[in-house]
Amino acid sequence: MIDVHPSASVAPSAILTGDVSIGPSSRILHGAVLNGDLGPITIGSDVLVMENAVLRGRATTPLTLGDAILVGPHAHLNGATVEDEVFIATGVSVFAGARVGTGCELRINSVLHVNSALAPGTVVPIGWIAAGDPAQLFSPDRHDELWAVQEPLDFPRTMYGVDRATPLREIMRGQCEAYRPH
Repeated sequence: MIDVHPSASVAPSAILTGDVSIGPSSRILHGAVLNGDLGPITIGSDVLVMENAVLRGRATTPLTLGDAILVGPHAHLNGATVEDEVFIATGVSVFAGARVGTGCELRINSVLHVNSALAPGTVVPIGWIAAGDPAQLFSPDRHDELWAVQEPLDFPRTMYGVDRATPLREIMRGQCEAYRPH
């Protein structure tokens, strides 16, 4: 079910599918994809989703955006909770089970990992990765330290429902089946 508040607008080239709700005065710009086929997406008021952003709901972790949020061009949000007054810049990725506190800034090409939580007011610098609950911030050159925090967050189980040893061929068969209706 798609529910767009009368004061909201959706560009003609944006794609909304499945269970999507858009709140008052929010704007969905050209090329944005809001895919609620696998789980709900709920967007609050005064939210701007810019060009070519991809937003996905998940059955186990719906995507919920509060009020007064900017989602930049080419950003990717997947089954997360974003509180009010958050700035999500160009190319940011926010993964399933993540929580973004009120007043956070995720700067260009930063990442919030699965099952991680940003405390209110946190700034994730350009290109950095936030992981853990509470999230720690890592520059891209600190991979070994990041992996120590990231590995127990269990990306394969959270995103694909499998353990880390599952062969990629098996994961992709499952993903292709999940997206068959598209």
